[in-house]
Amino acid sequence: MTTPRLGIAFVPTHAPESLRRLATTAEEAGLDDLWVWEDCFKQSGLASAAAALAWTERVRVGIGLMPAPLRSTAITAMEVATLARMFPGRLVAGVGHGVQEWMGQAGVRVASPLTLLREHATALRSLLAGEEVTTAGRYVTLDAVRLDWPPTEPVPLWLGGVGPRSLALAGELGDGLILANALTPTDVRAAAAAARGGRDGNGAGAGSDVDVHATLIAATGPDAQERVDREVPLWGKEAGQGIGAGGDAATIAAAVQALADAGATAVAVQPTADEPDVEEFVRFLGREVVPLLSDR
Repeated sequence: MTTPRLGIAFVPTHAPESLRRLATTAEEAGLDDLWVWEDCFKQSGLASAAAALAWTERVRVGIGLMPAPLRSTAITAMEVATLARMFPGRLVAGVGHGVQEWMGQAGVRVASPLTLLREHATALRSLLAGEEVTTAGRYVTLDAVRLDWPPTEPVPLWLGGVGPRSLALAGELGDGLILANALTPTDVRAAAAAARGGRDGNGAGAGSDVDVHATLIAATGPDAQERVDREVPLWGKEAGQGIGAGGDAATIAAAVQALADAGATAVAVQPTADEPDVEEFVRFLGREVVPLLSDR
């Protein structure tokens, strides 16, 4: 069995000012990762990542996801590179094509989100590698742009997606795939296979692996399953379909391992919006769940 990295998801159902204690508690509890979100029109992923990195010393911080239509490719490269130089080896940058309804509200919806994501990710990777980039695509245009302060070491660039073409693109162009938060292990297995297909198609070789980030909605305590069942519909899925986990440490560890067995290399546990004590929940994960995962 593969043991995934275990992290905590800071979703925008929790107030921005609660991030500091969550980040420091995650580090104290021994979790591997902290994942911050950028949902419209709630919280900035980059601002949250910068603050979390500054408040901690070890934990890896991932951004899932920065919507490409909202962000200039050059500005995104500058911001990611700045954080990567300040906190080398601790940042995962994630980009996606965004929720189209939100992109429409913001006035940045494009006719071909997949084309934009391909152009954005390709140019962004080159800029972060310190290359000079000149390109005139359908959406991304750069003229001899080069970062003065590129990252001192490679920054993982993960892509997010839902549909089969987006999943294949993540495998083709990304170092990893960031999945939606309300998925079953069967869903994760199918998505990982689609991403591997995209990776194989870019010449990486048959059967090549791709990092996959999955999220597990979870709760503990006497009413844990009821709380998970109330949470899941908030993310567009029906309760009782095998999404999430409510129960004791063994129940949550088994659900984390099931996602790992389906192909997830990193799992972020998402507290429910009604979690009464998020910090204690993080301590519970470090104290009781982590030791139950294989090879720990």
